[in-house]
Amino acid sequence: MQPSANRYMFSNRITKLLNVEYPIIQAGMVWASGWRLASAVSNAGAFGVIGAGSMTPELLDEHIKKCKAATSKPFGVNIPLLYSGVEKQIDVIVDNHVEVVITSAGNPATFATFLKQHGIKVMHVVSSSRFAKKAESCGCDAVIAEGFEAGGHNGREETTTMVLLPLVCESVQIPVIAAGGLASGRQMLAAMVLGAEAVQVGTRFAASEEASLHPDFKSAIINAKEGDTIVTLKEITPVRLIKNDFYQEIITAEKDKITIEELKALLGKGRAKKGMFEGDLKNGEL
Repeated sequence: MQPSANRYMFSNRITKLLNVEYPIIQAGMVWASGWRLASAVSNAGAFGVIGAGSMTPELLDEHIKKCKAATSKPFGVNIPLLYSGVEKQIDVIVDNHVEVVITSAGNPATFATFLKQHGIKVMHVVSSSRFAKKAESCGCDAVIAEGFEAGGHNGREETTTMVLLPLVCESVQIPVIAAGGLASGRQMLAAMVLGAEAVQVGTRFAASEEASLHPDFKSAIINAKEGDTIVTLKEITPVRLIKNDFYQEIITAEKDKITIEELKALLGKGRAKKGMFEGDLKNGEL
C-alpha cells in the first residue's frame, strides 16, 4: 500500500518510532484514558495511550486486552512512577507485549533498561533539560517536554512550554515531544517550529466523548476560562486544578499554615476519582 499524502507530509522520527500517521500523542490521564479513548485516537491515525495511574494491575490488563481488540494500530501505556504497585503494572505490560511505555513523575532509570530488554520503546516526561539529559542517558527513545501550562501534575521548576521546549531540544539528540497547554493546530505548529517532532495533548482529549470522565467534569473543562485553573499543592506534588470549593479549602488550610501531614489528610484518598470520575464538582479534585 502506498503511504497517504498526510503520512508523507508528517513523516519524522516520532511518526517512524511510533508507526503513526500524525505526530500527535494522547496523554495518559488518570480516570480519563481508558481503552475506548486510546483505541479511538489510534484508529484516527494518532497515538493512543492508556493511563495506568488510576488502575490496578488487573484493570490495566483488561484495558490493554480491550484496546487490542478495538484497534490494530499502535498504542501505549502511561505509567506514573509516583504511585504504588508500579512493578506489577510493568509485569502486565510485558506480559501483554505492549510496544510503547511512557513513564512520568519519577526516575526514568528505574524501569527503562528492563523495558528496553523486553523490546519496549520508552518515552519519559520531563520538566527540565537536566531531566531530559538523564532520560537520554538511561536509553529512552524520546522525551516529552511538559511545560507549566499542563493540566494535572506539574514540574516544580514552573518553566513554561515555549521556554522549556527549545532548551530541551538543544540539550538532547533523541526526539522531543512538546506538552503543556497545547490544544490546537496553531499551537502544534509553534511547538514544531521550536524543535518538537510531535505534541502530546491531554485536556482536549479529556473532554472528548470517548474519555471515561464524568460528563459534568467534561463540561467544566469546556466552560473553563483563563484564570479558572491554578497550580497548587506544591508542598506535596504540584498539580493544576480547576478552582472549586475543594480548592478554596486548600487555600484556607495553607493560610492557616497546617502541616504537610494535615494537608495530605485533607486531600485524603479518592479525591480525584470523586471529582473527575464521579462528577462531584464541589468537593472533588478537578
